[in-house]
Amino acid sequence: MLVKTYCAAVNGLEVTTVTVEVSVTKGVMFHLSGLADTAVKESRDRIAAALKNNGIKLPVADTTINMAPADLRKEGSGYDLPIAIGILAATGKVKSDHLSEYMLMGELGLDGKIQPIRGALPIAIRARKEQFKGLIVPKQNIREAAVVNKLEVYGMDNLLDVARFLNGEGGFEPTVIDTRREFYEQQSSFELDFADVRGQENVKRAMEVAAAGGHNMIMIGPPGSGKSMMAKRLPSILPPLSLAESLETTQIHSVAGKLGKNMSLISQRPFRAPHHTISQAALVGGGVNPQPGEISLAHNGVLFADELPEFNKSTLEVLRQPLEDRKITISRAKYTVEYPCSFMFVASMNPCPCGYYNDPTHKCVCTPGQIQRYLNKISGPLLDRIDIQIEITPVPFKDISQSAQGESSADIRQRVIKARLIQEQRFKEHHGIHCNAQMTERMIHQYAEPDEAGISLLRTAMERLNLSARAYNRILKVARTIADLDASPCVLPRHLAEAISYRNLDRGDWAER
Repeated sequence: MLVKTYCAAVNGLEVTTVTVEVSVTKGVMFHLSGLADTAVKESRDRIAAALKNNGIKLPVADTTINMAPADLRKEGSGYDLPIAIGILAATGKVKSDHLSEYMLMGELGLDGKIQPIRGALPIAIRARKEQFKGLIVPKQNIREAAVVNKLEVYGMDNLLDVARFLNGEGGFEPTVIDTRREFYEQQSSFELDFADVRGQENVKRAMEVAAAGGHNMIMIGPPGSGKSMMAKRLPSILPPLSLAESLETTQIHSVAGKLGKNMSLISQRPFRAPHHTISQAALVGGGVNPQPGEISLAHNGVLFADELPEFNKSTLEVLRQPLEDRKITISRAKYTVEYPCSFMFVASMNPCPCGYYNDPTHKCVCTPGQIQRYLNKISGPLLDRIDIQIEITPVPFKDISQSAQGESSADIRQRVIKARLIQEQRFKEHHGIHCNAQMTERMIHQYAEPDEAGISLLRTAMERLNLSARAYNRILKVARTIADLDASPCVLPRHLAEAISYRNLDRGDWAER
């Protein structure tokens, strides 16, 4: 007897429907075809044990299983459930009447329990697109998959439950989640808040500007000045995720297996802070079985690189193209996958090897040459992609000891949202441009061109501060964002003056002060 069950293969964020064809005839052999990896080939042993431990004997017959399309590589243990159901249906233990209406995915334990899988959300989206009536997944993945509407999603505990459901036995109801209500309820609840930060008003202002324009940012300061503390609070002032952004972000985390238990949609912008020992593959993605890297897990959020000069220089250089293109294509001998990676890059670093250059409370023991060599660990092309460079000094005792809280993240966030709305209106006719940080050179001259007084101020700053040529466009981009926060249609000299103050590392004499 020949029966067919349906499942899916996930390659990057692309999902392909896989048809599992099971043919049972007289004989004793077991054949599995369809470019399956070792985990899929081992499914026979898991299925046999699961059936036996649930009182069902694996049929003594010539069993041939084909996974079509046969030229698409099948990886992972999520195919156990559709193969097992196919075998049961081919031997008459499960009715095959409704198999074509459902997509199935799940790994089987030896006791028949269904274990969680990766990529349940993109698989559910594919099932709806292919017009399946429903999707059967492990119970641990139910909230993730039930995000997709117009699709019946069933979370099952074990193999026998799936068999009973397909045989028409009652007691099983699809899971329904009010996605929008849960999504909007969780958008504004942050554990970390800028109200807890004492002092550092200039740095908080720089972070507000960075959030308002989507600008990349680097903070330079001695140990204990609050760089990491403020960076961790940046997501609390970024604009809330839209439903479309949330769905895209959740898919990436689903494929990577990073979604928490009983989690549906990611409602807050991701914050990823990889250690400086991270490898290139872990940062950009890849591996034997392609997985998203840290830059893709930070999609629509923040990628924070603490102690930037301690990262391997070749690892940092791979960030250059993703920062510009906002996507990463990983090409290997056996596969090519593409992941989105539109993120804000925020970095922090000490100003010198000893860490105390320009610290009013400690003496620096580094020579200008040592300081310059330390800064040279960050290449010019990477620094060129960072719009805001802000210097931080330790908070004085009088600011630390004050009892009054600083301005809350909620208040700062409202100003950021207003500035982003202005930018959305400005760029509504430009595809793929959503904030000032993404402006092209032509757009800079169109939307951020200063008046005569502003040009004069810029010329003076470039000459006196010995600013590099690459600083010019960065200053105009940041000035445009400051003007948006000020609700000003034009870029005024005061906006340019503040933007110039955010280009510390571009000053030719920075390491010689």
